[in-house]
Parts: sequence; C-alpha cells; structure tokens
Amino acid sequence: MRVGLVAKVSSRTAVQAAHEVGDWLRRRGCEVALDEATSRAQGRSDGPSFDPGESYDFVVVLGGDGTLLAAARTLTSGVPILGVNLGNLGFLTEVGTSELYPTLNDVLAGKTGTEKRALFDVTLERTSGTVLRYRVLNDAVIAKSALARIITLDLRVDGGLVARYRSDGLIMSTPTGSTAYNLSAGGPIVNPLLPVALLTPICPHTFSLRPLVVPDSATIEVSLETEREEVYLTLDGQEGTSLGYRDRVRVTRSDLAITLVKANRRTFYDSLRGKLHWGG
Repeated sequence: MRVGLVAKVSSRTAVQAAHEVGDWLRRRGCEVALDEATSRAQGRSDGPSFDPGESYDFVVVLGGDGTLLAAARTLTSGVPILGVNLGNLGFLTEVGTSELYPTLNDVLAGKTGTEKRALFDVTLERTSGTVLRYRVLNDAVIAKSALARIITLDLRVDGGLVARYRSDGLIMSTPTGSTAYNLSAGGPIVNPLLPVALLTPICPHTFSLRPLVVPDSATIEVSLETEREEVYLTLDGQEGTSLGYRDRVRVTRSDLAITLVKANRRTFYDSLRGKLHWGG
C-alpha cells in the first residue's frame, strides 16, 4: 500500500507520532510519504515527500480537526482520510491515540468503511472585477471586525431575496460544519450526510431572523451592503480576505467531495453524546 502522512507541525506530539506511524507502516511493507513540513519539524527525512496531487491508498492526518480541514481542501481526489485526534474535541478526527494502531491494522486488512463528505465552492466577486475562489469543508463566514459597527448583508437563494440581515455576520455551513461555528452561534445540528446548507446569522439585530436550512443544490449569494466598515470573509477558520461594499460571495456545492475512513462502529449520534455530553 501507498500511504500519505500529514501532521500538525506546531505539535511536537503529532510530529513524533507521524514518524512513529511511518516506521510502523514501513515494517508492514507500506510505501510511506511524509509531508515536508513534518519532516522538517523532526529534522529527518523518511523517504518520499507527500504530494496531495498523487495517488495514495489512504492518508493519515494526525492532529485535530483543524489539521484535517487544511488537508481536506487539498485532497479532493477521493483518497480516504484517516483522522487521528490528538487535540480536544475532534468531530472529524474521531480516532484517538489508544485506537490508532488497532485501526491501522483494520485499514490494512480492509476491515474499515468510508464516508463521503460534501465540500462547498466559495467564489468572491469584487466590484473591481477580481474573482477569488475557495473550497471549504466546514464553513464560509462573513463577519465584522471587533471594532466595526453592525453590518447589513443581502442574502439571496437561487436568485430570490431571502432577507437583508443586520447582524454581526452570517455563517454559511456545510452539514459537516454544523457542529463547528454554526453550533456556537445557535444554528442547528444536522447529520453530516444530509444534502443541505445551513445559513446562520451571527447576533442578528432582529429576533425573527433565525437560522435557515436550504438544499445544497441551491446557489447562495450574499452581498455586503454596508460602506466603510471592516468586514472579512473567512474560510474554515483558516483562510480569509477582506470584503468591500457590494462585493458578492457565492456558495454552491462542489462537484468534489472528501472521503473519510470510518474506523469503528461509533455513530454521529454517539459522538454527540460523548463529545457534547448529551444525556442518555
């Protein structure tokens, strides 16, 4: 098998674990490609470098959900991703350190399944004519800066006006991202396999403006209708850029998707009970 390894380079534990996993896989006859940043962080070279554009049987991502989000935006060829949680919550990286090597044995033996997760394409059209394109697994967020006043956003779905939001911002979330910023802002939790998009205002000025769920086949468009305020578009909490007056953000479901390794019988609802401490 050909296996890619990606680690959270700011975590000494994750970097060390990546090299240990690489050694373990090589002893079992696998060809292992470690990402360059992890190799540099450990100060050693362990064979070929990981290239997200190449073909692998699966990719192991060690860190937290943020590490997996960053990797997922580059791995869109259907290569299965095994997320290993070395952080705190871990909705995406569901395999813990105690389960790592038993899970790897199951993956090598073909005893695990996979699950497809939708990605959203995000296009920013500036009034200057500049067009920027992004891809997200969790969410695209339009929000004012700390010192900016309340902003006005024009929201349209499939060309029809939904509302003019006066708020601190708007979260446009995938089903996978429903347990991220969307949840903190009071949005609904949805099963990550549902074909929907979630639209959750951040601190709306009017109480009647509630979170909205729309089909992910829809085209979502938001334009900034406030002048001379600091407003930003943030992608998966990791990339971002400023927005200007009348700049337009378009969100659609991507033709690409990512594939997650399902390594155990834990369901999404088991994760809700275990990680969010639901009763029952």
